[in-house]
Amino acid sequence: MSDTCRLMYKDPISIEYHDQEWCKPAHDDRFQFEMLCLEGASVGLSWATILHKREAYRRLFHNFVIDACAQMTDEELEVILQDPGIIRNKNKVFSVRKNAQAVKAIQKEYGSFDAYLWSFTDGKIIDGHWKKPEDIPTVSEISKTMSKDMKKRGMGFVGPIITYSFLQSIGIVNDHLADCEYR
Repeated sequence: MSDTCRLMYKDPISIEYHDQEWCKPAHDDRFQFEMLCLEGASVGLSWATILHKREAYRRLFHNFVIDACAQMTDEELEVILQDPGIIRNKNKVFSVRKNAQAVKAIQKEYGSFDAYLWSFTDGKIIDGHWKKPEDIPTVSEISKTMSKDMKKRGMGFVGPIITYSFLQSIGIVNDHLADCEYR
């Protein structure tokens, strides 16, 4: 990793995420749903905070199996709200079920969540080739369009900035710096 990249990531879990997952194209509906939920949980917080709580999220939300999350009851979600291993924000916790239900409808319509997501770029990766961290945008026309469509479908915590981060997390957008060895 270049010295510039090293400045962006401070702790081992964030460095591992950068090296192994961030901006790597993903085509698995379950993984994409996981990232959608985790990005939503990160609203107002650092991504490192979420990464440190990721295993608790996986444990509590059935490893982000979409069907299982879509069927969660209010009672189950209320119990989850008591677990200190996650961000205990009721709207964020309940959005997992709401988003799972929307993803199931998308899967019916498109055949997969993956097909829906990649349709916003006609299956192409958006590659930034940025030189320095401050060049990396926080929003794009694609994230605005996707956010608007996701909201129309009933999803929560999918504003254009979070949606841009989500696009990075599943590799539709590659914002590794131009000199980063993990591009």
